Amino acid sequence: MPAPQRTQQYTVIVVSDHSQAVRKFRLLRRSVTNGAAALGALALVGLITGGHYFSLLGVGSENRVLKEENAQLRSQVLLVQEKVAHISATLDRVERFDAKLRTAVTQLQDPERNLAIGPVGKPDEPGIPGPGPAAQENLSALPSRLATLETEASRQESSLRELQEYFDDQKSLLASTPSLWPTRGWVTSDFGVRLDPYSAERLMHHGLDIATPRGQAIYAPSDGTVVFSGTEGGYGKVLVIDHGYGVKTRYGHLSEIFVKLGNQVKRGARVAAVGNTGRSTGPHLHYEVRVNGIPENPRKFILE
Repeated sequence: MPAPQRTQQYTVIVVSDHSQAVRKFRLLRRSVTNGAAALGALALVGLITGGHYFSLLGVGSENRVLKEENAQLRSQVLLVQEKVAHISATLDRVERFDAKLRTAVTQLQDPERNLAIGPVGKPDEPGIPGPGPAAQENLSALPSRLATLETEASRQESSLRELQEYFDDQKSLLASTPSLWPTRGWVTSDFGVRLDPYSAERLMHHGLDIATPRGQAIYAPSDGTVVFSGTEGGYGKVLVIDHGYGVKTRYGHLSEIFVKLGNQVKRGARVAAVGNTGRSTGPHLHYEVRVNGIPENPRKFILE
């Protein structure tokens, strides 16, 4: 018969420091192995649980950060929406002002004075309407809204640049328009058909005759350049100033001329003196305004 198998076991001896009896504990190997396995499993479960716990802590911390970032983003979105609303409202006011300026330009044009350069075309596309409350705009609509604002801003910039160029040109034109009386006196003969004082025939009088004492100062009615200074037949001593835009003024029967050919003169500058030279019946100024060589009634241009 085979020998009975001995059960493997471990003996644990416990010796006390106080001279107590020595104790012995016998543990089966299987129990020790099972206990060690149980402890290992328990440690593994603990490690897994701890790892999961710390992972949850990290996720929780990440969630808090994300919540804070989301709150900041919401605040920034609201701020952007408010700015978009403000810019849109500003552009709307600019467009209304642009329309008022263009209306004023249309009303200021005066064909009789030749001050009008021509109507300035208003863009056909309407302005974008003002936005509703910022809170009603969602985030997805912002890119489209910003693109619309950018387009509108570019259009307004172009429109205002056009107006600026127009007004700059008008400023130059107004500075060149003979809008002042060239001298003080009495108009003895107006622009138009009259009886010639020498021939008694009805002839066209191309200017104004302003009677005033000899030596009375004559002033430039607007900015310009002296293009003639000398004697010209029945006009006697003559001065001609070119004001640009096809406008020239002529001064006849002068006693003295104080400017020279090519001189630049400003509105109100003293340029000559009244006389009685040429075909004249007494001291006076013969004053003409010609546009592109055609005589015009000087009263059309005088604003005083």
